[in-house]
Amino acid sequence: MPSAPPVVLTVAGFDPSSGAGITADIKTIAAHGCYGVAGLTALTVQSTAGVRRIEPVRPQFLTWTLEELASDVEIAAVHIGMLASEEVVDAVAAFLTARRPPNVVLDPILRSSSGTELLNGKGIQALVRKLLPLATIATPNVDEAAFLTELPVGNLEQMAEAARKLHSMGAAAVVVTGGHLEQPIDVFSMVDACGMQQQVFEGEHQDSRSTHGTGCAFATAIACQLARGRDLVEAVRLAKKYVAVAIGNAYSLGRGIGPVNHLYGMPPSAPTI
Repeated sequence: MPSAPPVVLTVAGFDPSSGAGITADIKTIAAHGCYGVAGLTALTVQSTAGVRRIEPVRPQFLTWTLEELASDVEIAAVHIGMLASEEVVDAVAAFLTARRPPNVVLDPILRSSSGTELLNGKGIQALVRKLLPLATIATPNVDEAAFLTELPVGNLEQMAEAARKLHSMGAAAVVVTGGHLEQPIDVFSMVDACGMQQQVFEGEHQDSRSTHGTGCAFATAIACQLARGRDLVEAVRLAKKYVAVAIGNAYSLGRGIGPVNHLYGMPPSAPTI
């Protein structure tokens, strides 16, 4: 029998259009040669046109799921996406504190791209207080970084300053993503024994309407690269490249903002017998 691939756990919401959330995360994990398992935080009613309704799961049910998975398989990395409620944040924080899985990637999803609130004020406070210090790396976009830090975040210098503020709030490593800026850049920042180190990752703007779920794909790809033994800088670099190619290979789907092509490198159809 072949050896099992690294197991990556995604803790996120369900997007029935599969552009973001758990189903998209599983595609990203598969594309990276890892095995995906999942803890569901919320159900949503949404399509490429936007998020219509949200229903958080019962926190105890999520706890049962996470504990069952952790007792059965060795988890190499964890991706945390949409959390939906303060109670779900508490459940995830309790699991991470008890189990201490390696390579925790926190994507602080606060609103959908269509403007729907995905985590309320108390939930955001709990995320900052309880989850940010437990994460190996956090991956806010410029809007999320601005909201969390209460700083303006719209250019390179402001992104770097927001990263510094997030360090003071408990984050060990941060990548502030600027994919929606005129010149797409990401700012990586890490604090270690040598102090704070920052690095800029540049990109090229792509004229595409297939960008739904880019943040989920990016954060999950980082988790996969960490699970495969990459260091943080290399994991961020490869994840950024993955998302860029997934956008470039996307196809038109739906009447709104379409998904990236998470599986662009895989065969287009199942083998025939």
